[in-house]
Amino acid sequence: ALVRATPGRTGHIVELADCDDVLVAGDLHGHVGHFQALLKTADLESHPRRHFVMQEAIHGKFRYPNGGDKSHQLVDLFAALKCQFPNRVHYLPGNHELAQWTGRPVMKSDENLNRLFEEGVRTGYGPEAGPDVYATSLELSQPLPLALRAPNGVLVCHSSPSARAIQLFDPARLERERFDAADLEPGGTVHSLLWGRDTSPNTISEFLNKMGSKLLVSGHIASDTGYLIPNDRQVIVDCSESPAGFILFPADRPLSHADLVASVRVF
Repeated sequence: ALVRATPGRTGHIVELADCDDVLVAGDLHGHVGHFQALLKTADLESHPRRHFVMQEAIHGKFRYPNGGDKSHQLVDLFAALKCQFPNRVHYLPGNHELAQWTGRPVMKSDENLNRLFEEGVRTGYGPEAGPDVYATSLELSQPLPLALRAPNGVLVCHSSPSARAIQLFDPARLERERFDAADLEPGGTVHSLLWGRDTSPNTISEFLNKMGSKLLVSGHIASDTGYLIPNDRQVIVDCSESPAGFILFPADRPLSHADLVASVRVF
């Protein structure tokens, strides 16, 4: 209910309101320790016009003794934080959340990450409550925003469509409350937005033009330095490993790409 009631929300796009600056975490993939460090840096109590954005929380390397994935704990922490700061905390799902929601398995090192995530929820909450909590986590994924726009034209989303998909990419479909099945299939608007890895200048420029934005902060692509600067309009951050990269950028004044790059931090 709080996700749907976020100020500035139209379907799955949010125009950030009452916003001086924005902290965007890279992909977390179950890393609770990095989440705790980011939350301490954000210091939302002391900065009442700061927004906190976490992305791609699930499918991590942290396991219960039985092998279940602990990354559901980050979804739980988001839910608690959203209740505490309902207008200023946002969770951007990635391709892993989409895969879990739609039941398309993600395989890594011969492991089914979807199955491990469900096992982790059942382990964490027990055989009686586990199934209900898992169903609720899938329900929560569906209204989450897929793109955030800061007042100064900086767009925040998990990724961007490829050169092949950008021609059919329709931002208006992101403003719908419910998606068509085609939006979630390969080539569809949502699938293209969450799975694409094309960082070529021309493709990013066309994507930003379609989204009515000037600069892009995204995740999805891993980096052993915590961040990447793939072109002159984009910054990519990654919090799944160490060093972990995030960005804390001003939203209340115009920014150049150099300003955006200067806002990147690593821990």
